[in-house]
Amino acid sequence: MRRSRRWTDPVRGLLRAVNRGGFARRRLRADTGSASLEFLTAGLVLLVPLVYLVLALAALQGATLAADGAVRQATRVYVQSRTPAEASAAAARAIDVALADYGLDAGAATVRITCRPRPTACLTRQGFVTVSIRIVVPLPLAPPVLGTGPPTGLPVEATATEQVSRFWGAR
Repeated sequence: MRRSRRWTDPVRGLLRAVNRGGFARRRLRADTGSASLEFLTAGLVLLVPLVYLVLALAALQGATLAADGAVRQATRVYVQSRTPAEASAAAARAIDVALADYGLDAGAATVRITCRPRPTACLTRQGFVTVSIRIVVPLPLAPPVLGTGPPTGLPVEATATEQVSRFWGAR
């Protein structure tokens, strides 16, 4: 049986037009010069928020590492001190140094020291000392809210617990 030419002629005609370049050339001429515009648009829409997100996450990660290191070192020096006054001063110095290493203000941090099993005697043998810190990390390039106060930020908290040695502390 013989095939009808009606169905194959339009397809061949379209292929001939494309091969001659009429359709393809007209289509390519219409897109001339738009690549740079598309790149700028995509750059502004996608790259700028992505860069800001990376900066914000880097600041948050740095503050997390600073808070974790500060409380860990503060509990270590606290349980190795001989008197509660010496322990508090050593813990404050450890927190100041750890936060300064990451460029954070130690004055803006909220520090809390608790003791177990006797809250009034922190350096009791085999007692536990817990140091908690809370820091508000300012977001990069964020202006102060309503022109007053510090810039907006995210809170970071860290806690560490250390046991006083049974051979150390108040007797």
